[in-house]
Amino acid sequence: MAFQGELASTVDCWYPGRLDMKRNSSTVGNATGRGALLLALLVLVACGVTLGDGAELARYDNYRLYQVTPRSEEQFRTIAALEETSDSLIFTETARKVGEPFTVIVAPHKLADFTETLESDLIPYRLVEANVQHSFDEERSRIMSKRTRGVFDWTDYQPLEEIHGWLDRLASEHQEVQLLDAGRSYQNRTLKGVKLSYGAGRPAIFLEGGIHAREWISPATVTYILNELITSEEPQVRAIAERYDWYVFPNANPDGYEYTFRVNRLWRKTRKPYGLSCYGADPNRNWDFHWAEQGTSSNPCSDTFAGPNAFSEIETKSLAAFVKTLRGKLRAYIAFHSYSQLLLFPYGHTGAHSPNHQDLNEIANATVLSLAQRYGTRYTYGNVYDAIYPASGSSVDWSYGVEDVKIAYTYELRPGPNAFNGFVLPPKQIIPTGEETLDSLITLLEESAERGYLAA
Repeated sequence: MAFQGELASTVDCWYPGRLDMKRNSSTVGNATGRGALLLALLVLVACGVTLGDGAELARYDNYRLYQVTPRSEEQFRTIAALEETSDSLIFTETARKVGEPFTVIVAPHKLADFTETLESDLIPYRLVEANVQHSFDEERSRIMSKRTRGVFDWTDYQPLEEIHGWLDRLASEHQEVQLLDAGRSYQNRTLKGVKLSYGAGRPAIFLEGGIHAREWISPATVTYILNELITSEEPQVRAIAERYDWYVFPNANPDGYEYTFRVNRLWRKTRKPYGLSCYGADPNRNWDFHWAEQGTSSNPCSDTFAGPNAFSEIETKSLAAFVKTLRGKLRAYIAFHSYSQLLLFPYGHTGAHSPNHQDLNEIANATVLSLAQRYGTRYTYGNVYDAIYPASGSSVDWSYGVEDVKIAYTYELRPGPNAFNGFVLPPKQIIPTGEETLDSLITLLEESAERGYLAA
């Protein structure tokens, strides 16, 4: 279609926070009323997408990946400003201070402006990957070929339907496993989890995975740990498996996770629409504890959009309602994210320390030392605000601040902070990640129990 090609040439097609289009002010901006809506729909067609989750596969052909390392506070502010103002830059990692790198994916049409800004301010940068789509193509091809085997294991990443099917089988094959339904997502997918219990009256541990859709190693690690809790014969694993009741939700953001498999590998948020062109809120900025105070955006197209209000997303509202049913027995809330190899604890909204900061810090120290023993993987640790960046409205802070769960941690899993394309962790690292994380979780719970936090 000639008209489609001509229209596409006037529009910058796609960036992660939007529905797959960016309006061109000279073309779309001059239309009003029904004409504007028609033209916007034509733009979507020109960009090769359809409305909603029927969108075609988002591609990143010739998008480049850079690491940019500020050497001064002024340079740091310049880079941070780009993250807030440019629709065509995807910050997959944000530096916390001068001397640490930002990792940025740059759209082809923005390359000249981006490098010119850096060079004019003498900001050091290096090209890491000239075409990020290459790694996504390899990953997609590998996963599609392996799905034909019909085997659920940890040699590769599993789509949502396979994870849910596996949870169903666990409940049917193991009497100690009970299926849980915490509600429905915006697109009516189940917030499915399981309870693992070897007897009544045990204190509860909650494991949350996949709240950020693109962080595939999170559900993979949570399911690996769950499988070990059920099947392992190692004495330390059996001890924690049978000492506590486990509430395990591998995919807290099922719509977003499904979307990363079918459409956009770098999607982070939920899939609730906000206006014509923006979708989703950040589900780990949407919890009702110091909501939207730090590290969030009010722009619905931003990856850190906190939502129009706390618990605006049905996924977070439903999961929180489920967690509330555990009040009085829930002793630990552990969330799994990626990436950067960090172990974090409250608070994210303030640099002020939590009441049991010293205990949380000591437990974290022992935990990361334990994690390093198997493969030498090095984590750092600390309260969210200081160790990574200010960020309010998270599930872990909410469980700590509202539900009084005093053992509350977030794992930022492999790879490390300077990794290339960190969300696409090679599948050969899934099992090692699961092994070392389970090692560390044993230590985390043992150290917490010694301090009296996990009593029934």
